Amino acid sequence: MLKSSKSHASTSPNGNGSEDLKESIGNHLKYSQAKNWETSTPLDHYTSVALTVRDRLVERWINTQHEYHVKDPKRIYYLSMEFLVGRALSNYLVNLDFKNDFYQAVKDLGIRLEDLEENDIEAGLGNGGLGRLAACYLDSMATLGLPAYGYGIRYEYGIFYQKIIDGYQVETADNWLRTGTPWEIPRPDYMYAVKFYGTTRQGIGQEGQPISEWVDTHDDVMAMAYDIPIPGYHNQTVNNLRLWGARSTREFDLGVFNEGDYVQAVSRKQQSETISKVLYPNDQNMWGKELRLKQEYFFVSATLQDIIRRYKRTHATYEKFSSKVAIQLNDTHPALAIPELMRILVDKECRPWEEAWEVVVATFGYTNHTVLPEALEKWTVELMGRVLPRHLEIIYEINQRFLEQARKEYPNDKKRIERLSLIEENPVKSIRMSSLAIVGSHAVNGVAQLHSEILKNKVFKDYKDLFPERFHNITNGITQRLWLKSCNPELAELITETVGDKWTTHLDTLRQLLPYVKDDDFRQRWKEIKQNNKARLARHVKQELSIDLNPDSLFDVHVKRLHEYKRQLLCALHAIVIYNRLKEHPVMECVPRTILFAGKAAPGYEMAKLVIKLITSIADKVNGDPDTSDKLKVIFVPNYSVTKAEWIIPGADLSEQVSTAGHEASGTGNMKLSLNGALTIGTLDGANVEIRDRVGEENIFIFGLTAEEVEQTRKTEYHPRDYYDSNPELKQALDMIRDGYFAPKHPHIFLPLIDSLLKHGDPYRVLADFGSYIETQKKVETLYRNPDAWTRKSIINSANMGSFSSDRSIREYCRLIWGIEP
Repeated sequence: MLKSSKSHASTSPNGNGSEDLKESIGNHLKYSQAKNWETSTPLDHYTSVALTVRDRLVERWINTQHEYHVKDPKRIYYLSMEFLVGRALSNYLVNLDFKNDFYQAVKDLGIRLEDLEENDIEAGLGNGGLGRLAACYLDSMATLGLPAYGYGIRYEYGIFYQKIIDGYQVETADNWLRTGTPWEIPRPDYMYAVKFYGTTRQGIGQEGQPISEWVDTHDDVMAMAYDIPIPGYHNQTVNNLRLWGARSTREFDLGVFNEGDYVQAVSRKQQSETISKVLYPNDQNMWGKELRLKQEYFFVSATLQDIIRRYKRTHATYEKFSSKVAIQLNDTHPALAIPELMRILVDKECRPWEEAWEVVVATFGYTNHTVLPEALEKWTVELMGRVLPRHLEIIYEINQRFLEQARKEYPNDKKRIERLSLIEENPVKSIRMSSLAIVGSHAVNGVAQLHSEILKNKVFKDYKDLFPERFHNITNGITQRLWLKSCNPELAELITETVGDKWTTHLDTLRQLLPYVKDDDFRQRWKEIKQNNKARLARHVKQELSIDLNPDSLFDVHVKRLHEYKRQLLCALHAIVIYNRLKEHPVMECVPRTILFAGKAAPGYEMAKLVIKLITSIADKVNGDPDTSDKLKVIFVPNYSVTKAEWIIPGADLSEQVSTAGHEASGTGNMKLSLNGALTIGTLDGANVEIRDRVGEENIFIFGLTAEEVEQTRKTEYHPRDYYDSNPELKQALDMIRDGYFAPKHPHIFLPLIDSLLKHGDPYRVLADFGSYIETQKKVETLYRNPDAWTRKSIINSANMGSFSSDRSIREYCRLIWGIEP
C-alpha cells in the first residue's frame, strides 16, 4: 500500500537522504502531477521519482555550465546522429551515488521498483554500436570533468520498434515520447532557422570582394533545443546533451485556412516536421534519400549556429575559434558541418577563404566507423545541388583547391588525382562525404588497430600518403559504470569486495583479480554469480517469449545489428548442425546449448530480414521437437535494446563475434561480454584482435580466415561450392534450408540466402569459415565440460578488460586530437 510522506525537520530540498527523497517525491506528486497518493498511478509515481532525481542534477548542471562560461575553457562538441543512452533513471542513480537511500525511500513509500522500471522508457535516439559508443563517451567525458557537449536529433519515433510476427521482422513506430519524458528540458529560447533549396546569387561585398548569397529558400524549418543532463560518476560535473527537434516556421497558412482548406493549411507544417520524426529513414527511394540529406543538414546547421552563439558571448573575432572549439564528427553523417562552417565564415562573417579554411581544418576531427565501401556515404551532385545549392558550390571550391595541392605532390599521377577527388564521376556523379571529412579535418581516427591499418593502407591510402600526420588509432571503449556496476551488481560487488572500488574509474585495476584465479572460494563465488545471472536471463525470456531455458546449458549469445558481414547466418548453420547430430544420434552425450540471437535489421535490408526469418524458423523447428528441445534451444529476442542487453550480457557464457575478418571496425559488444566474464569465439576482426592480445590466445576461441586471407580470396578465384561439396554437414544444412525443411508452407523462401552463398560468390566467406568455426565450437564444448577451467578463463577475460574502458578512449582523444587535459 502506498504511504504518504511526512515533513521531516532535517530534510532539505536537494538532500540525498531517504527522508529528503521521500519528501521530494511527495511534493512532486502533489505539485507537479497534481495528484494525491490515493488517485495516483504508476506513471505518476515514476514521474515524481524522476523529477526528484532530476532536481539533484539541476544545481550541479547549472553550476557546471556557469563554470564553463566563467573560465572559458576549450570545449568539446561531439556530433553524432545516434545516442543510445538506455534507461535514464538507473544510469543517473549509479553516477549520483545515492542508490541505497533511493531504494529505501521508494520502499518506504510503497512504490514498486517493477513499476518504475516499466515506465523508465528508453529514449529512441539510436540503433546500435554507434549510438551506444556515443553514450559511453558522454559518460566518460563527464566523469573525467571535461567541458563537453553532445549534439544530436530528438527523434520522435526512434528507428522502429521491432516485432516478430510469423517469424518476420515487422517495424512499428517506437513512440517513446507517448507519455513524455521527465529528463529533457525544452529550450524554446534556443531556436534556429534551417534553410533548404533556393539558389545562389553572386555579388560584390563592401570591400570589393566577391560574395555569394543563398536566396529564395523554401520549406525552411526551425530547430528547437531539448537538453538532457549527463552527470559524471561521483563528481560535480553535469554536462549537456542537446537534441534538435524540427518545428515549422509557422503553424499553418492562414490564407489557405480562411479559404476553408484546413488540411492543406497544416500540411506544410507536418511535412517540415518530418525531419526529426525517424532515425535513418529508408533511403531505398529518392524521397527517403532527400529526407535523410535534409535531416543531416538540419542537425549540423542548428548545432553550428549554437556553437557559434556560445563562442561569440566571449569572443569578438574568430582568431581563437579552434583553440576554444573542438568538433568531433562521430562517423560520416555530420560531415556537412565542414562546408556549413565554411559558408558561415565566408558568406556571413566575410572572412577570406584561406583564413576560414584554416579555422575549419583546425576545428574538426573525424572518426570513421566502417571499411565497407557501400557504407561510405555519398550524395549525388544533383540532389545536393537541389537541396543545398550553396554547399555544393563550396564543396566544389574545396575540391578544386585541394586537388591543386595534390597535383603539386603528384604532378603526373592522373589516376591518383581521380581517386583523391571529392567528386566521384561514375557511375553517378556524387560527393564522397568521407573524403570531405578527411580533407576538412586535422585528425582522422579509426576505432581499432586492425581497422585503422585497413583505413591507412587500403581504404584511404591516398589520403594517408598526402596527410600521414592526420591518421590515428583510438580503439573504442565502454563505460564500466553501466556495463558492469549497473547491469551486473552481484559481480561488481564481488570485485569491489576483492580489490576495492577504484575500478569504477580506473578499469585497469581489474588486473588485481588475476591472483584470485587460483582461489577456490573466489572461483566458486564467480561461478555462482554467473549462474544467478543466467537464471535471471531465463526468467526474462520466460516472461517475454514463454520459453523455458535451462540455466545449466551453455548460453551462446549473438546480439548485434543484423548484417550479412556480422554473419548471424554462420551461427544459424551451426544450430542446424547440432540439431542434425541430435536427430541422428538421440542418445549422444552433448553439452546442452541455448543459442540466443537479438538485433534489428534495417527496414530496407531484405537479406538481413530474411536471416531473421530463418533464425525464427529454425527456432520453431528445434524448440518444438521433443527429441532435441531439452538439449538445444534457439531464441530470437525481439526489439534488442540497451535494457535487454543489460540482462542478456551478464548471463552469457559464450560471446559470438564472428564477422568476416576485415569488415567490423571495432565492435563494443565483444568488450561488454568479455568484461562480464563471457568467453569469446571470433575471427581476428575489429577489436577481437586486441582482446586476444590482452587475454591471451589460450583464453579465447579464434577461428577462420584473417583479413589478409579474406582479401586474397578476392584477388584469386574463390569457389564456395567446393566447401559445399566437401563438407557433408554443411551440405546437409544448406540443402535443408533450400528444400524448405524449416518453412514447409513456403519452401522457396530462403533461396536468396542459398543463392548468395552458392551462386553469387559467398561475399562474406561464410562457407570458407564454416569448417573452422564448427571445429572451434567443439573446443568450446570440451572446455565447458570442465566448469572449473571455464571459470578460470572467465575471470582472466574480465581481469584483462582494463584497456577497453571508454575513459581510456577519451583520454586518447584528448591527447591525440582535441589538445585538452582531462
